[in-house]
Amino acid sequence: MTTRLGLYAAASAILMLGTALTNMSFAAEAAKTGILSGAVTSSKGPEAGVWVIAETRDLPTRLIKIVVTDDRGRYVLPELPAGAKYKVWVRGYGLVDSQAVETTAGNRNLNLKAVLAPSPAAAAEFYPSNYWLSLMKIPAENEFPGTGPKGNGIPPTMKSQQQWATQLKSGCLLCHQQGGASTRILEYSTAEAWRDRLRQARPEGDQTVGNHGDGIAHSMQNNMTALGSRGLEVFADWTTRVAKGEIPHETPPRPAGVERNVVLTIWDFAFGRALHDEITTDRRNPTVNAGGPVYALAPTTGKLETLDPVANQAGEFALPPLPGKEQLNVYPHNPMIDGKGRVWITDWGQYTLPKSQQSKALDREEFCSNPSNKFAKYYPMPGDTNDRRIMVFDPNTESTVSIPICFGVHHLSFDNDKNDTLYFSGDTNVVGWIETKVFDETKDPSKALGWCPMVLDTKQKAASGNVAITPDSSQWNQPQSAGRVAAGEEGGGAATAMDPNKDTRISGFLYGMDAALGEGDGSVWFGRTSPFPNGIVRFERGSNPPETCKTEFFEPPKLPDGNYAAFLSRSVAVDTNGVAWVTFNSGKIGSFDRKKCKVLRGPTATGQHCPEGWTFHDIPGPKLQGTNIAADWHYTNWVDIYDTFGLGKNTPIAPGTNSDSLIAIMPDTGKTLQFRVPYPRGFFGRGVDGRIDDPKTGWKGKGLWSSYSMTPNWHQEGGLDAEGPQIVHFQLRANPLEE
Repeated sequence: MTTRLGLYAAASAILMLGTALTNMSFAAEAAKTGILSGAVTSSKGPEAGVWVIAETRDLPTRLIKIVVTDDRGRYVLPELPAGAKYKVWVRGYGLVDSQAVETTAGNRNLNLKAVLAPSPAAAAEFYPSNYWLSLMKIPAENEFPGTGPKGNGIPPTMKSQQQWATQLKSGCLLCHQQGGASTRILEYSTAEAWRDRLRQARPEGDQTVGNHGDGIAHSMQNNMTALGSRGLEVFADWTTRVAKGEIPHETPPRPAGVERNVVLTIWDFAFGRALHDEITTDRRNPTVNAGGPVYALAPTTGKLETLDPVANQAGEFALPPLPGKEQLNVYPHNPMIDGKGRVWITDWGQYTLPKSQQSKALDREEFCSNPSNKFAKYYPMPGDTNDRRIMVFDPNTESTVSIPICFGVHHLSFDNDKNDTLYFSGDTNVVGWIETKVFDETKDPSKALGWCPMVLDTKQKAASGNVAITPDSSQWNQPQSAGRVAAGEEGGGAATAMDPNKDTRISGFLYGMDAALGEGDGSVWFGRTSPFPNGIVRFERGSNPPETCKTEFFEPPKLPDGNYAAFLSRSVAVDTNGVAWVTFNSGKIGSFDRKKCKVLRGPTATGQHCPEGWTFHDIPGPKLQGTNIAADWHYTNWVDIYDTFGLGKNTPIAPGTNSDSLIAIMPDTGKTLQFRVPYPRGFFGRGVDGRIDDPKTGWKGKGLWSSYSMTPNWHQEGGLDAEGPQIVHFQLRANPLEE
């Protein structure tokens, strides 16, 4: 089936690979479910807080169900599809895996025998990756600034341990866990061995990474080079000590309290592709797409992956390339669902096309860079052959439309304004958007697109009121260094020599983002991942952009010793009270309440002007050895404003991507809860969202969704034979035995 959609020469219907998403006869059969229940004991007696895992391959795709035992070792595995055979076993901290028992749903007296670990080393094999990474010894604080290759091997650009750790974590943990068996075990462990390892690349056309193997290998090498020669030494020392038998110095706690109420349902999908992120619903209305497919993107192979959780069936679509380009050049990054159930997709590919093959739907030179367009007047964007775009997939027609744009894209978030404005991160200099209702009505990108540079109100007179941004860029203080800045480098913030009579443009890479749905002012918040120490950007376009655009920038407070209270933010999520929640990979979750700020404009409003707005909460888990820096990693974060999980409205949740978990923080008490995914080990949830399928059925009709999203699937449990990735549904019962 092929359908021409007229917007783009390349816009066409896309081919669905695999079987149909919905098989009604099988869905009806899958609706019949049963229960498994019993008790878990070991030679010591009842085993509380351990996982009971049921796995079947009798469905169209592998299904895994996991629950936690109560304080008497009892368990209930609910809603297991009938007619399938299940292997059931026990996993837990302090144990080794028990022998699997085969059974069918309906067995209410399935008692299981847990096996105590014969040694601390055997028990540690099942610890999350962050416990193993905590053994790494990074350079001490007193070794900074670095003295270069002839000194301590640390680059002189590294001014502090915090900067070095920023490069370490953002360079390595960005794509995969660090500390799992695949990363801590080498055949031989030296600096040369690590150098050789980083040079290895997957072959072109690889099932997981497509034709990006060389690029990924080069990226790893560059990230290690940024650490100086000391980086390889640190890694070699770590894996050498592990090879000699050193094990984590801390033991992870078993699930307790509310953590035992979780029900995990896990499906294989995506056919071995490397994933980035998933989406299940419109984040403004969690009942959209109720009971429908889960969508995820495989960037390196250009696929939209799907899972029907009712029929337990996976599928995928090949996203269309631009004219003159092969499908493997498509690089979809993030999805978002609108109120109509359509999937909006950012395409991170940088397409260089002859002018004759560029989109006829947008005159790029006229619209993107010509000052006759008011947005280009304030900040012209490249009007050359870089044919950037976003895509819209309509599940009703199984077709996609490509929309040309002027600015870089990465993440995306809908506002709840009258035009369903969709904002984008991913550009280092501007915030871009598309008014989706305008586009739907006109099919004209030039009527729907807009962007603004990030310009702070720092004029002296701005302190007493709002001042419109002048389009004369000579009247702006410019950033210290324009463009994208490496994670461990400073720059990109306010100008070094700032004129108090000018506004100030800032730059830096904007990543995770969230529209402030509860504020009603059209504000959007962004996590700025570079330059160090990172921070958050608040953007408001106003009634007449770009003139009315307002940008504010807030850094974590700088301490008297020169360090920061927190560092390395990647994302921000906003609750309905307007409080911005930020994950800092130094080991903090920060909440920022702008209403507490005493200063918002004027010459001092360049990042360090509102320390009173910040509150910080510690993330559970071990630190890198000898430091106060967490060994965990948080790719993004999210706020459950509709209570789709069961912990209450406005609960912040962050993936513990190096700890096999989702971490929730109770906003009233600051208490953290950790919901682990123990099997397959290697859960790397980049994003989270929550959906309500049926509000009348309590916990069974709602829950959170996240995906296994490590770029190398072989880092999951199972190594090169790993079947990943998976999608995970988190649900929360009132107690561990609720059916």
